Amino acid sequence: MEAFQRILTFVLNQKTVIGYSFMALLTMGSERLFSLVAFKCPCSTENVVYGLVFLLAPAWVLLILGFFVNNRTWKLFTGCCGNSRTTLPRGHRGRFFYVFFQITLSSLVAPTMWLSVALLNGNFYECAMSGTNSPSLLRWICKGKPKECWEELYKVSCGKTSMTPSDNEELKLSLQAQSQILGWCLICAASFISLLTICYARCRSKVSYLQLSFLKMYTQKEKKQLENTFLDYANRLSERNLKCFFENKRPDVFPMPAFAAWEAASELHSFNRSQQHYSSLHRVVEDGLELSPEDEETTMGLMDTAHNG
Repeated sequence: MEAFQRILTFVLNQKTVIGYSFMALLTMGSERLFSLVAFKCPCSTENVVYGLVFLLAPAWVLLILGFFVNNRTWKLFTGCCGNSRTTLPRGHRGRFFYVFFQITLSSLVAPTMWLSVALLNGNFYECAMSGTNSPSLLRWICKGKPKECWEELYKVSCGKTSMTPSDNEELKLSLQAQSQILGWCLICAASFISLLTICYARCRSKVSYLQLSFLKMYTQKEKKQLENTFLDYANRLSERNLKCFFENKRPDVFPMPAFAAWEAASELHSFNRSQQHYSSLHRVVEDGLELSPEDEETTMGLMDTAHNG
């Protein structure tokens, strides 16, 4: 039992690394499946479009999915059109773009993995480059090759050129080598940019390493307990409402946060040294609420809508 607890603790502490490792394996498997099952280079003038679609379209889809599955995206954008003071509070508007930049960076992980694996494999790049009509690219690719290379480059992927098999294979290997070089360049660039970004963020941190570790732990615990509290209160409220509905009686008062409290707890949080609040919820609990005329008007409007409904 103790050994199992140690393993569980290790997994929880390294869940980010394990998650990225699983994502890398899944990306490699998906790319391999695409290459073997779905990808068939047409060996025609459509090579460029076909190859680029298989190379870039999955990366674009993964980027969109990265935004979709990130809870911070919806916390950032929920209500930003109807009430911009929540996501763009006065004096902290740069925080909105900083958080959006963080979300974008995390969403770029999966597309970068896909592009890296696809380029290292070389099939998509080979198909796309073999269909080029650019004189400069043709001069670069066909340098030192037979003259048939200029006219039949799009047939190289299928091995149907009039060149000798050795020349055809050499040209294919050359294109795949270019793809793999680009793949390794992308991996090195992404790793270096990630390191620079993390170092810059840590250098600009307003708190020490220990307090930052505590902040991360607090954020995780608050999120987990908040979900449990949501479930508990939702169960109790729905149970009360159903019971009153079927028994045809007036409900007892059920304590719930005010509209302004929901708004304040949903705001973007920026750490302040003078007030050690570790989240927007923490700030609301410690400092309470100061309703502005607009907040009062919104709260009353919500209550009127509820009563009229």
